[in-house]
Amino acid sequence: MAVLSGLEPKKVFEYFEKLCAVPHGSHNTKQISDLCVRFAQELGLRWRQDEVNNVIIWKDASPGYENAAPIILQGHIDMVCVKTEDNPKDMAKEGIDLVTDGEWVWADRTSLGGDNGIAVAMILAILADGDLPHPPLEALFTVDEEVGMDGAFALDCSDLKGRKLVNLDSEEEGVFTVSCAGGVRLDCFLAGEQRPLNGETGYMITLDGLLGGHSGAEIHKGRASANQVMGRVLCSAMERVPGLRLNDVRGGRFDNVICSKNQAKVAVPADQAGELECFVQEFDAVLKNEYAGCDDNISLTCRQLALEGALTQEVTANILRTLLVVPQGVQAMNVDFPGLVQTSLNLGIMGMEEDGLHFSLSIRSCIASQKAMMVQRIRAILALGGGTVSERSDYPGWQYARESALREDVLAVYKEVCGKDGTIEATHGGLECGLFIEKMPGLDVISMGPELHDVHSVQERLNVASTRRVYEVTCKLLERSR
Repeated sequence: MAVLSGLEPKKVFEYFEKLCAVPHGSHNTKQISDLCVRFAQELGLRWRQDEVNNVIIWKDASPGYENAAPIILQGHIDMVCVKTEDNPKDMAKEGIDLVTDGEWVWADRTSLGGDNGIAVAMILAILADGDLPHPPLEALFTVDEEVGMDGAFALDCSDLKGRKLVNLDSEEEGVFTVSCAGGVRLDCFLAGEQRPLNGETGYMITLDGLLGGHSGAEIHKGRASANQVMGRVLCSAMERVPGLRLNDVRGGRFDNVICSKNQAKVAVPADQAGELECFVQEFDAVLKNEYAGCDDNISLTCRQLALEGALTQEVTANILRTLLVVPQGVQAMNVDFPGLVQTSLNLGIMGMEEDGLHFSLSIRSCIASQKAMMVQRIRAILALGGGTVSERSDYPGWQYARESALREDVLAVYKEVCGKDGTIEATHGGLECGLFIEKMPGLDVISMGPELHDVHSVQERLNVASTRRVYEVTCKLLERSR
C-alpha cells in the first residue's frame, strides 16, 4: 500500500509518491524527465523534451475557456540529495523512503525533495483532472535548478505562448514572492603539492553536528558553515602549533547549501601532538559558546591517523590564512523589504586534490552592482593568496514589478480560499523567474508554494494541509482565468 494514500489531495500525493520513487538529484534527471513524458503520452497531451531533460506539456483549454490567455505552471524536477551517515541508500540509483504522520511528510534519513517535487506533483494532478475548468495550460518542468539553474538557461521558450507564469517553488504558504536575488558561482583554487612527512604525527579533525540548510532561505539565521569555521579552526591551530602541515580539508557537496560537516587531516611534530589535542578540546568549548542557540550540537574532535604526506608549512600557512579571510554569510540587508538579506555568499564546497585546494562559493544579491562587488572581493583575496577564480552559472535577479494583474488575481483567490490576506515578499533565494522574464519579455510572474521546512537537509518536511490549500488556490486561479 502506498505510504501517502490516505492524504488529500489524493492525486497530488499519489503523483508525489511516484516522483519520490525515482532518483532525481541534480544532474541525474533523465529518469524523472522520462516519467513526465510518459505521463503526457498516457493522457494524449502534446509534449516536448529537450536535450538537457527539460519537459514542456501542453493542455488545451476546457470548454468555455478557448479564448482565454494561456497560463504557464512551472516547477523544477531536480532535488538536493543529502542523507545521514548511517543511511546506506545510493540516492543516485534509489528513490527515497517516505514517512508521514498525517500532518507532515518527510523522508527516512534523507532529504525529501519537496523542493520542488511537490510543485511537479500539483501540476501533474491539474493536467490529469478532466473536470477542472482552466485556460490553455503550459506545464514547464526544468532541470538542475539546484546547481545553477542550468535547465532554465538552456530552455528554448519560443513555443511558449503564455505571458503569465505561476512558479510553485516557494516554501511558505501565504507568502507570495515577487522578486528574488541574482547569483553567481565562483570556483576558487590555491595550488599546493604534498611532500613526505618527517616523522610528524597525523590527525583527523572533525567539525560536525551543524544544522546547515539552504544558503538563500537560512543564511540570515547565523548558522555556522563547517567549511568557513574549519578554516578558522585550522588557522588558529597553526598559530598554536607552528609546525602544523595540512594534508586535506573537505566538506560540502552543493554550492547553495550551508555546509554542516568538514573533516581535515593535518600533521604536527610528534612532540606537539598533545598541544594540538588540547587546542581542539579548548576550541570545541569556544565554538559551543559562540553558536549556542543556533547550532547547539556543534562538535570539534580529533583523532590520530596515519598520513604519508602533507603540504609544506609555507603552503599550509598561505592556504589557511587565505581561507580565514574569505567571507561567509550575510553581507548587506535590504532597506525596502525589512528583514530581507540583500547580499550574501556561501562557501559551499571544499576539497583538497592532487594539485591543491579547490573550493566553490555561491554569491547572491538583488543588487547587481553588489553581486559584482563580492566577485571583485573574492578575486582580490585569491590573488593575494596566489590563487585563481573562475565564474559560472551567473543568473539575473527578478526585479519587483509595481503593476501585476497576476499578483492581484492570486491575492484575491488566496483570500477567498483561506479567509486571510496573503503577504507579498522578495526572497534572497534564487528562482528561475528572472531567467524566464529575460527569455519572455512582458512575462507576469508570481511564486508561491506550500509550507516546507528545512529544505536541502535530512530534516526537510512538507505540511499536508498547506499542500491542500495551495493546490486549491492554484485550481481556483485557473478557474477564474477566462
